[in-house]
Amino acid sequence: MKNKIKTFLKSETYQYFEYAMLAFGGLGLEVLYAYLLEPLFYGHSMKEFTTIECIIHWSVTIITWLVVAYLIVRSAKKNLGFQLKGTDSKWSLLGIITSSVLIGLMLVVNYVDVGGLKIIYEFHKLGVLKFIFQHLYYLAEVVLFSLIILFGQNALEKLFGKKNVPYGGIIVGMTWGLAHWFTKGSILIGLEGLVIGFLFGAIYLFLDRDFKKTYIVLALAFII
Repeated sequence: MKNKIKTFLKSETYQYFEYAMLAFGGLGLEVLYAYLLEPLFYGHSMKEFTTIECIIHWSVTIITWLVVAYLIVRSAKKNLGFQLKGTDSKWSLLGIITSSVLIGLMLVVNYVDVGGLKIIYEFHKLGVLKFIFQHLYYLAEVVLFSLIILFGQNALEKLFGKKNVPYGGIIVGMTWGLAHWFTKGSILIGLEGLVIGFLFGAIYLFLDRDFKKTYIVLALAFII
């Protein structure tokens, strides 16, 4: 039994899954900043952050996330010979259609959530400076949850041997997606995140596992 466990812990399945969880853990570092360290330092909760405190929070989080992403990709390259797949191939018709459907669906979801186009709503709500930093924050967030999809997909494909199931979407939905239940304080938002995560993982497959194309589509879907 011990030998089987040791073998599994050294397997590519486990290592890919571990990288997916490290990416999720990297996202979770923001919780440490927002709910413990920064309130302790500033003397008030995140809801009461001033403009400069919000910008500091986003800046620190962005740097943290990008460093985590870099270290994960570098380690995966060293240990697994892993490369982020990005091609110069043209967009397939199926990829364009499914990406457009996803972005359109997210437009509807965001419209229902905020009562208008999300990007315009946030611009008016935040003002220019906060809007810029929050959207840089969004772009960094997309990097990490895209890595959860990518590594999660590789892990479960190797475990189950099937390549047409959006395993990465299942994992990102159950981690990043459901985590919104805690950060937003609503089970409905958590379940929404679960479904959206699954769809994001499906897009990765429809785009032929091209990380660059997937990142562009998910960033647009997430921000708009």
